[in-house]
Amino acid sequence: MTQKFTALFVLAVTLLIPSAAFAEVSSKSAILVVSFGTSMPEAQKAIDNLVDTVKKEFPSVDVRLSFTSNIIRRKIQKEQGKFIPTPSQALAQLNDEGYSYVTVAPTHMIPGEEYDEVADVAGAFGSMMGKFGFDEINVCRPFLDGVKECEAFADILIKRFDKQLEDKSTGIVLMGHGTPEHFANAQYLQLQLALNQKAYGRFFVGTVEASPSIDDVMADLKRHSDITKLVLSPLMIVAGDHANNDLAGKDDDESWLNVLKKNGWNDVSVYLSGLGEDENVAREFVRKIYSVYTDTPEE
Repeated sequence: MTQKFTALFVLAVTLLIPSAAFAEVSSKSAILVVSFGTSMPEAQKAIDNLVDTVKKEFPSVDVRLSFTSNIIRRKIQKEQGKFIPTPSQALAQLNDEGYSYVTVAPTHMIPGEEYDEVADVAGAFGSMMGKFGFDEINVCRPFLDGVKECEAFADILIKRFDKQLEDKSTGIVLMGHGTPEHFANAQYLQLQLALNQKAYGRFFVGTVEASPSIDDVMADLKRHSDITKLVLSPLMIVAGDHANNDLAGKDDDESWLNVLKKNGWNDVSVYLSGLGEDENVAREFVRKIYSVYTDTPEE
């Protein structure tokens, strides 16, 4: 049995049997949750919920948090006096503390540019040999990462808005971030397809920085004249700046809220809650961690 295989086997076993196996290797195993981050205290609870859920699932494992946005990290340190490391800083610290097996768990929605950067950092550490490297480091996949994943997330969204969907005249408009000129942006279209198959004409997915845009969303809405009420909500883990301003900004003429009202949709409400606050999303996040090591993850 090779050293690499042994390392993978040990980590896989400890992840799959967290309550028992981690008791023997807790000093060597860690999970690093990676988020873009937010400087808005009220939005931080979405990230906290994901971290807390992982800690409860793996009570004997050290769970750390890192942010990818340097702007947000510096703002938090300046305003709150709180230091949050980058993924590279967090991984270097884990190595310095003697951890051998690390699972990197990004909170990204799609495998876009931001996700690629996290995977590259983890890959760089994974390629290092000797005392400055890890025995094994693995990266979880994002929430929207293929047909099956989009179908699973469509089910989560239908449950999330079950009360609003009881009114047949209500449509749910979701704003994703989007990543221009990256193939992963197609995952938003895949999610729309999954939602159409499960709840046709009730969900309308758009992005703030790519395609489909708000214009695409309105064109789709016009094809469903029975939808007269709209609920706007972020298709993002955190209800941060994009959600509060680009989506729901009352004083911003270009916010989706005002654009929709100017174009004839008068009954528009806002559900400003990050997906990370949803318990079903948190459970899916844990499943992503399990699925790194098994084809039959925990339900």
